[in-house]
Amino acid sequence: MDELTINLHMHTTYSDGSGSHKELGGIALETGVDVLIVTDHNVLVEGLDAYYRKKGKKALVLVCEEIHDQDREPQKNHLLVFGAGRELSTLADDPQSLIEAVRKAGGISFIAHPGDRALPAFNETDISWVNWDVTGYTGIELWNGFSELKSVARGKWDAVAYALFPAFIPHGPLPETLRRWDKLTAQGRQVVAIGGSDAHAQHLSMGPLHRVIFPYAYHFSTINTHTLVPSPLSGDLAKDRQMVFDALTNGHCYVGYDLPAATRGFRFSAQGKEINAIMGDEITSSTPVTLQAKLPSPAKMQLLKNGKVIKSTVDEMLTYITDGPGVYRIEAYKHFLGKMRGWVFSNPIYVR
Repeated sequence: MDELTINLHMHTTYSDGSGSHKELGGIALETGVDVLIVTDHNVLVEGLDAYYRKKGKKALVLVCEEIHDQDREPQKNHLLVFGAGRELSTLADDPQSLIEAVRKAGGISFIAHPGDRALPAFNETDISWVNWDVTGYTGIELWNGFSELKSVARGKWDAVAYALFPAFIPHGPLPETLRRWDKLTAQGRQVVAIGGSDAHAQHLSMGPLHRVIFPYAYHFSTINTHTLVPSPLSGDLAKDRQMVFDALTNGHCYVGYDLPAATRGFRFSAQGKEINAIMGDEITSSTPVTLQAKLPSPAKMQLLKNGKVIKSTVDEMLTYITDGPGVYRIEAYKHFLGKMRGWVFSNPIYVR
């Protein structure tokens, strides 16, 4: 299979970002991102899906939406909506109705920044997802690059320091988000995990000093969602769009933090007596299943079953023969800037 590097969840001048779709497409080419999924707040900008090309490289920009109830205080329950093809923000006050409308329209939905803590020093309120009784959504944003700032900054000066040196922010998905995800999948639900940048590239000025806080190029080089697809981008917009959304729907993807080292090339698969599977798949077998994970370079790698670590190694390869049904996934960690940091988080293989 081929692999596409996707950076998703970002904002342009159509909401609270500073860049245009054209500018973002150019930055994607510079940073090696194959696909951008732009999600401005409560506005679906039509007619701007496009390819950007330079020196034999190609990047696809897909325009989608982040929807939330703007009348709610505080504004919780943000939903990323991909591929619905029509404006649905009028349904934002009822998350379940919104999710159902997305499915009816042929789209997919992901709970955005499930845990998004307050940062009182900058008057930022907690905007976590709270309506966990909803059903029918495709998955969750396991790791949100911008929201993580709130979890590592203890005050105003911390936040300023991280703004100047953003590479020190990413540590990994919030522990409570990982626990929530494991709980959902252990209930028998197939919940797809994605990673989002939540890029805004805000321009801030202090007297004569001017700086872009968390530039798009930084975000595009950090937390990406890598998808496994049947073929490279073809140049056929409708075909490629559907291929990307199908891969996300099926969980044929993993979250990779590409700043410490490129995660491209990671694979997690299962082999049964008569059937094979990749991450996101369900495999049914009456005999043991062999799980295999391969990293592009050595790292601390863990295999989890139903949220519990069952095997750990410091290597490029991990093999395990299952001892029964369960939800199996991979985590990998690398030492970077003085700390062990999350590097790869796979979607599960569901052994039934």
